Amino acid sequence: MPRLVLVTEELTIGPEPFTSPDAQSALAQYVAELAERFPDGFDSGRGVPPAEDDFTPPKGVFLLVRFAGEAMGCGGLRTGPDGTAEIKRMWISPALRGTGAGRALLTGLEDHARRMGCARVRLDTAAELGEARALYAKAGYVEIPAYNDNPYATHWFEKILR
Repeated sequence: MPRLVLVTEELTIGPEPFTSPDAQSALAQYVAELAERFPDGFDSGRGVPPAEDDFTPPKGVFLLVRFAGEAMGCGGLRTGPDGTAEIKRMWISPALRGTGAGRALLTGLEDHARRMGCARVRLDTAAELGEARALYAKAGYVEIPAYNDNPYATHWFEKILR
């Protein structure tokens, strides 16, 4: 897939209902890509998938990335009772990778966590997603011991929000 040139005016990142057609389209693309990249495929129902209301205020938020009006990325943020937020289902279309869209989405999720009163953000990711791990490390996330039993996760990260 050809890489797009990021034109800021054409890139938008904003809250979207988790059940909207555009959100579901982005999530379907996320699942399809993981199914291709993981040696044994990907089943979004394994483990404990997020509940729909996890990404609905006041418990959380779901952000959608649009480029030229097309859904090309997403990420969910859910909050916990201990002041910790968790990022789930973060995905950027391969056509937008390397343009700064992933970093912008991550920053947006962190900003929402701060507004929701969270002091830190956690996330997990798979060994096959090296570019995601690099993004998180560059954004100040540090690797921590496992905090969940996600069957696809091999790396767990945390960032203290300032």
